[in-house]
Amino acid sequence: MKKLFLLLLLLSLAFAADAQPVKRYDLHIKDTLVNFTGKTKPGIAINGQIPAPTLEFTEGDIAEIHVHNHMHHETSLHWHGLILPNEMDGVPYLTTAPIKPHSEAVYRFPIMQNGTYWYHSHTMLQEQVGMYGAFIIHKKEPSKIKEKVVLLSDWSDENPHQIERSLHQATDWYAIKKGATQNYYQAIKEKHFGTKLENEFKRMMAMDVSDVYYEKFLINGKSSETLNDVKPGEKIRLRVINGSASTYFWLQFSGGKMSVVASDGADVKPVDVDKIIVGVSESYDIIVTIPENGSYEFLATSEDRTGSTSLWLGNGDKKPMQPLERLNYFEGMKMMNDMMTVSGKMNDMGMNMSLQQMDMNAVMYPEVTGSKSDKSSEKEHQHHDMNHQSDAEKVTLNYNMLSAPTKTTLPDKPFRELTFELTGNMNRYVWTMDNKTISETDKILIRKGENIRIILKNNSMMRHPMHLHGHFFRIVNQYGDYSPLKNVMDIMPMETNIIEFNASENYGDWYFHCHILYHMMSGMGKIFSYENSPANPELGDPKKALKKVYADDRRFYLGAEFGLESNSSDGEIRYSNTRWMLQGEWHVGFRKEYGYESGLHFGHFLGANQFWYPYIGADFRYRPGDEVETNLFNQINTKNKRTVAIAGLQYTLPWFVTADARIDHEGKARFEVAREDIPLTERLRLRAKWNTDNEWTVGAKYIITKYWSLSSHYDSDMDWGVGLTFSY
Repeated sequence: MKKLFLLLLLLSLAFAADAQPVKRYDLHIKDTLVNFTGKTKPGIAINGQIPAPTLEFTEGDIAEIHVHNHMHHETSLHWHGLILPNEMDGVPYLTTAPIKPHSEAVYRFPIMQNGTYWYHSHTMLQEQVGMYGAFIIHKKEPSKIKEKVVLLSDWSDENPHQIERSLHQATDWYAIKKGATQNYYQAIKEKHFGTKLENEFKRMMAMDVSDVYYEKFLINGKSSETLNDVKPGEKIRLRVINGSASTYFWLQFSGGKMSVVASDGADVKPVDVDKIIVGVSESYDIIVTIPENGSYEFLATSEDRTGSTSLWLGNGDKKPMQPLERLNYFEGMKMMNDMMTVSGKMNDMGMNMSLQQMDMNAVMYPEVTGSKSDKSSEKEHQHHDMNHQSDAEKVTLNYNMLSAPTKTTLPDKPFRELTFELTGNMNRYVWTMDNKTISETDKILIRKGENIRIILKNNSMMRHPMHLHGHFFRIVNQYGDYSPLKNVMDIMPMETNIIEFNASENYGDWYFHCHILYHMMSGMGKIFSYENSPANPELGDPKKALKKVYADDRRFYLGAEFGLESNSSDGEIRYSNTRWMLQGEWHVGFRKEYGYESGLHFGHFLGANQFWYPYIGADFRYRPGDEVETNLFNQINTKNKRTVAIAGLQYTLPWFVTADARIDHEGKARFEVAREDIPLTERLRLRAKWNTDNEWTVGAKYIITKYWSLSSHYDSDMDWGVGLTFSY
């Protein structure tokens, strides 16, 4: 009888599982051409759409998603924020096999939650060119109010691989496009010359809040969108998803307060605010009320304020939101100076910052500092009364305001505590945790059932939206037992925050990383791995698969500068990654008496800020003439003839002056100091160099495009020249 009962129980459970509704989607991924800005550029579309179609489920469904890759290259899809089996998570070579060209993959998993989520490619930079879409899970009880998906994204006409390569070459072209170079002329004009000098003395790049210039910001793939099917007094739930690659958005509504009711898919007790900053990959469910006849603007403005996108709600005359003004960059630079030591270490000045309660970037906001332009003040009367609310009265959301509707305490077990420091090198665009990229660290082993507490310290001057795959964590705040659940935490510069989660999964590797695409690809992440996890048969050899994951931050990038002027050709080619660089350089005169000089060096960057660069290599020099000179070390000067092996050490001094000491195999030494790219104006750059062989150079270039500049220089051996310089 007992066996029969167990058999009937198993059959009933199997029948109940089969009774769950299966909802199927077919997603066809194809390369396409896109025109968002008047230029036709390559993109990737899913079912012919950018963004991809919204997938909708109801809690309790079985999701069955067939992904057809019609492209000539592999791809992947990650279901952001979903609790699901590890092999369904969609991180290629870590949890899931990549979807090979012209093949099909099937994702099948139970829907065990509800809320606002999204999905995107986790392969290379495909997310930047269109591979993202909303993933909405409805509660079993139908919603009583209208809903609208608001999927925000950023678009660049530039190939994202060129964006990534350029960031690693310390380009300031994006700052030029934004008007954010913070050059010396601008510093003098705005009475911040001392601020600029101190900034460069401490070896810091110009202040910015984002890395990339984008031509367009999109809402559901459009510049703007309108929803007319709402009436005065009606409420509407906006499911806002930041599906951008690297842009934070300020959210505002010209019709009044916004009520935040969920974040990252998890419900929170409603909190009314006037402004929200939504981090990369975060989602917020917001309820707004249409006040009266009119069309009210839900405005999403990029944090760097170079653009915006809008959703218009209602009918009638448009009621626009007061635009946000240009950032006060030198105020941000001044703040950075106070917080950074000359050795490149952060000084928190005794401040206790957490949970976005003190926004370090606020010193740059004109609406906070009271430095709005007269022009904007004149226009204020043209906007809705909402815009006349004083800035002191406006409420900006922060994590300390969020409270879960039910207790979120973890099981009554001891906590295992981990501390991670978010670190980075903006000069070479290396983003790390504890000064190591993901490929330079071991997996973090965790045990099923244990409680994990993570202390996150942001020791960089950039925000980082940290995302944990396959789990929700508690953001520990003032509400204690009711601290909110999220799967993304935006941690601001100098903040220290605490998150907690229970290791509730059975097995597998789970990614924890910064969701700014170019930060993640440069190495800012960790891997949590459950102990005694079975091998994933989809991945084949686990060691080879893991090498594929690690290959992202080990990649080498090509950079070059090639000058062609009337007296000579000067240039260099660099092939470098996060730690290593192979560099070749040349100086070839166009007259016989000028001769030539070339060198090849290979070295390794050292230190958290990579100020040190030891290297080995070879130097070659030839110039007609038999005169004998001595250098500053009273050695016979080799500036006319040499073919030597060398060993050297470079060090970046204050004001970005590079000091280079080298010795060749014949025992002859040379010391050199140089400074490149002194930003005199937005586009005018100066440079200078001197060494102990009594050689010196001064030069200038005027930047015309990202790659081309007018240039001129004087060389002690090759006289004056003027021409063009190609920078890559």
